[in-house]
Amino acid sequence: MVDLYPPTGPYDSGMLDTGDGNRVYYEQLGNPEGKPALYVHGGPGAGAPRRPARGWDPGRYRVVRFDQRNCGRSTPHASDPAADMSLNTTQHLVDDMERLREHLGIERWLLDGASWGSTLILAYAQQHPERVSEIVIQAVTTTRRAEIDWLYRGAGRFNPEAWDRFRDGVPEHERDGDLLAAYARLMENPDRAVRERAAADWLAWEDAVVSDEPNGLPGMYSDREVDERIAFVRICAHYFSHGAWLEEDQLLRNAHRLAGIPAVLVHGRHDMGSPVQTAWELAKEWPDARLHIFEDSGHIGGEAMRETVRAAIEEFKHR
Repeated sequence: MVDLYPPTGPYDSGMLDTGDGNRVYYEQLGNPEGKPALYVHGGPGAGAPRRPARGWDPGRYRVVRFDQRNCGRSTPHASDPAADMSLNTTQHLVDDMERLREHLGIERWLLDGASWGSTLILAYAQQHPERVSEIVIQAVTTTRRAEIDWLYRGAGRFNPEAWDRFRDGVPEHERDGDLLAAYARLMENPDRAVRERAAADWLAWEDAVVSDEPNGLPGMYSDREVDERIAFVRICAHYFSHGAWLEEDQLLRNAHRLAGIPAVLVHGRHDMGSPVQTAWELAKEWPDARLHIFEDSGHIGGEAMRETVRAAIEEFKHR
């Protein structure tokens, strides 16, 4: 977000007990009486930002941020091999969001997020459309298997050296099979050294995908503490090897459930990880969504892309 306002830290934080042994960290920033908004982070497993908010009007917004299951400050952490990943699916996360809304006494909220966060936003909004006032999405994804296959196989056409290294990170007898399932198995290995190596190989590929985009940043994904790297990759491999437990085209097919929810979608033309086709297809199925495509941006975005997100959030604060 563009820095518009003075840094705003949390006025409240807590741990939401999900009832199955998981505890989800959340925090609130801004005005307790303001318009509710939920920031939904990407990854999956990236965790919510820990820096103060500066893109939300602290006088008008009540901003909620949370760490999805097993990442960030939520417990148990996915870097712990004892964490039960069977309790972490898209439906679990949707239920956590709804449980958090009820816990905080919020009637409806604006949803904002990017990349994997957009998939989770769409899944939640399609199940609970009456609880969503507006939506702002950057780097649109629906986590179809076709999108997953592009990111972890198809994009290798543009960087074959890096993709070969990614493929060679799994045992030789699994290299011609399901690479994501193979990585998921590596991330369950009781040997921490095995998990660390697999996480490094996975993140090197993620870094390579975005490095050649406009505004690409070296080390975009791997520049995090070791436990965070392990958790991130363990969660990603778990989700993507299962197609996020979504039917193919489910979120596009059910876009009619979003009718009446105003939305702004922003996407970079040169997004190598999430090609713009998905954003285009979603916008065609969702008349209430305005799609902005930026010629100077990829998955990371750029100044014009961030300015459009900022303008949408400024616009929606008056509704």
